[in-house]
Amino acid sequence: MPGERRRDRRAREAAQAALGAEHAAVYGYGVVGARIGAERAAEAREAFDAHRARRDAMSRAVRELGAEPEAAAAGYTLPFPVPDEAAAVRLAAELESRAAGVYADLVRAATGALRRDAAAALRDAAVRSVRWRGDGVAFPGLAERAAAAGPDASPSGSPNRS
Repeated sequence: MPGERRRDRRAREAAQAALGAEHAAVYGYGVVGARIGAERAAEAREAFDAHRARRDAMSRAVRELGAEPEAAAAGYTLPFPVPDEAAAVRLAAELESRAAGVYADLVRAATGALRRDAAAALRDAAVRSVRWRGDGVAFPGLAERAAAAGPDASPSGSPNRS
């Protein structure tokens, strides 16, 4: 059926986007870990591990949807320079906001277990974003709500590959 194929295509595209965001988050948390202070190092390590696990799960999901998972890029362009701990904290919050955005898209596109997993990933990213930022967005993952929250709240912007 054409509607079912369209929905499957949207789910595949959204899952690939989530996988790409996870690749970027794993890369970004490598930068965060190099700049973050000792008092938040465990939090950064926990987030790094969570994104690696989500990356692996999204790779499996993309395969289950009948596509070849996108490989990680050799590097990603960061949204801003990260010379110190304050910038590392901002980067961590940005990575989580972007992850929330792509998972919101996947929630809209997917069904069944993948949709439940995407909702859990959205929730986890939103919680981590709040922890890093110190405040939250009323509707994490929705670009129109995040834009009203301020210039640093760019939820679904895809990372630029270098």
